[in-house]
Amino acid sequence: MLDVRGLEAGYGETQVVHGIDIAVREGQFHAILGRNGVGKTTTLKTIVGLLPCFGGEVIFQGKPIARRKPFDIARQGIAYVPETRDIFGSLSVIENLRLAARLSSSRDRKWTIERVFEFFPNLANRRDNGGNQLSGGEQQMLAIGRALVMNPTLLILDEPTEGLAPIVVRQIFDKLKELRNEGMTMLLVEQNFHFATRLADTASIFGRGQCVWNGSSEALRADAQLHEKWLGV
Repeated sequence: MLDVRGLEAGYGETQVVHGIDIAVREGQFHAILGRNGVGKTTTLKTIVGLLPCFGGEVIFQGKPIARRKPFDIARQGIAYVPETRDIFGSLSVIENLRLAARLSSSRDRKWTIERVFEFFPNLANRRDNGGNQLSGGEQQMLAIGRALVMNPTLLILDEPTEGLAPIVVRQIFDKLKELRNEGMTMLLVEQNFHFATRLADTASIFGRGQCVWNGSSEALRADAQLHEKWLGV
């Protein structure tokens, strides 16, 4: 479904990633791990068009998208949940969802606003509250719900557990597991090793702006030396 080949990208004149290669098959949950500053978020932002592609290719469902505008990439069926969540604080929960639902180009509208409320009961209880009145966990749920009502083919999530209490992290884990079991194709960047590798089928490790390892999550969990070299503090 997604094939990133030799991706080079960065900010301004500063190159951050150097020849990244990753692939995500349909129905697969793929995780990207690595220490801070190795190009994980840069890669995601380049895939969705928020940063320019210096070189290489991004192929989505057989079509090159590397140099398209973000709104065009979203219309192709990619929904992005940023690390910063980017909830519209002046809009209510339901208004945030309505705005995103209007952008759905999918003929299969299985994710409706009401289904999001069933999926995240916390949001249903606060549907009329403003985005800036929500807790961090509720904002994360809204960010995911907003992506889901776009009915994406590929869901991309950047650090969905960042700054959340352990009980909320568990709730997010359970919901992403449900999506995985339903066959949703997902690409995840995550610092929480156990969270990521217990969810993902496959994983990549980034180091120094490059992809230094690709394989199964099971193999990664079993290789303590690999974990210590590239992920240990």
